[in-house]
Amino acid sequence: MEYGQGTKCVQAGYTPKTGEPRVLPIIQSTTFKYDTSEAMGKLFDLEASGYFYTRLQNPTSDCVAAKLTALEGGTAGMLTSSGQAANLFAVFNIAGAGDHVVACSAIYGGTFNLFAVTMKKMGVDFTFVTPDSTEEELNAAFRPNTKALFGETIANPALAVLDIELYARVAHAHGVPLIVDNTFATPVNCRPIEWGADIVTHSTTKYLDGHATSVGGAIVDGGKFDWMAHADRFPGLTTPDESYHGIVYAEKFGKEGAFIYKCVAQLMRDFGSTPSPFNAFLLNLGMETLHVRMPRHCANAQAVAEFLSGHEKVAWVEYCGLPGDKYYELGKKYLPNGSCGVLSFGVKGGRAAAEKFMKNLKLAAIVTHVADARTCILHPASSTHRQLTDEELEAGGVAPDMMRLSVGIEDVGDIIADLSAALECI
Repeated sequence: MEYGQGTKCVQAGYTPKTGEPRVLPIIQSTTFKYDTSEAMGKLFDLEASGYFYTRLQNPTSDCVAAKLTALEGGTAGMLTSSGQAANLFAVFNIAGAGDHVVACSAIYGGTFNLFAVTMKKMGVDFTFVTPDSTEEELNAAFRPNTKALFGETIANPALAVLDIELYARVAHAHGVPLIVDNTFATPVNCRPIEWGADIVTHSTTKYLDGHATSVGGAIVDGGKFDWMAHADRFPGLTTPDESYHGIVYAEKFGKEGAFIYKCVAQLMRDFGSTPSPFNAFLLNLGMETLHVRMPRHCANAQAVAEFLSGHEKVAWVEYCGLPGDKYYELGKKYLPNGSCGVLSFGVKGGRAAAEKFMKNLKLAAIVTHVADARTCILHPASSTHRQLTDEELEAGGVAPDMMRLSVGIEDVGDIIADLSAALECI
């Protein structure tokens, strides 16, 4: 039986047997004991499934990854220590030195810097395209050595809504997978795999955790991309891995599991971006209420967006739930039940007025975090995106006066009252 998303949030990933803990247990152990070296050897050869060292896999983490995989409609998944690690692994798993990736420019500033600076030092070149690129413009960005196309369902903080079907069609025409960061929408509001995405990533630190307690990330494979059909382009998956006695991941694990098995066996083994079992446990607790929290976030954000858009001291508001918003139609298509609790806006008077407004907020806190139960606000140009040039800010849809407001699940009347009082101080 195929359960609904709410049931999966509560039940998926862990099913206790008779006499076992009702709640997912924390397996807080680095190592696991075996009776014979032969039995452990099969694990190292990827001939058997099991656990021997938490740097690679842990039962608690795997149960939570299985829950998220079920929610996204994927075939295999893994947790990482952060969303940054998830995006690094997702790309580096198929693109190495001398390769090229096309990415949407309207992405989280940390991800942009990871791609444009750090991974460039690793030999991976990126071409950034605007979120509103036409099919012809997207096609023009590809090269013979392009290995993936990357975008965010809802861009952080530009709030551009990705045309997933278009991006998937272009990616597949060039024989590469589409990787989509689904952090802001969550699988409750959008399942990119159903629209053609191949790999989905998350910063689980945000809505999935929901309480700002645990940094984490995740990767989910849709299990549909045929690596062997493009064997020459993806030799890491389609040729023998000598570090595992010549195993060919795409042959042994098929398109349903090859990507994640390679990501764990190689990248987690060598980079060690391992989530702690306790953080995975806290993440699971958060995910159990995801389907309850997201509608409240969306309803509150819609009310706040409508309030701000009608206020005389507000210069502009971006939220795809507002009729007339640039991404309203795409939002209706991909996010019919709501997008997220994050919106962007600017006040009349520019940067100075924005600083005065934020200084007078009482309920909303100025923090670097976003997308948890508490209302918070940030000025990206001077914080998360401060490493970008003005040109890069504009390309990413981040105006100098932009404020990113993450609407929480408090009483919406209190949130609006707080915003109203701060606006009166300008």
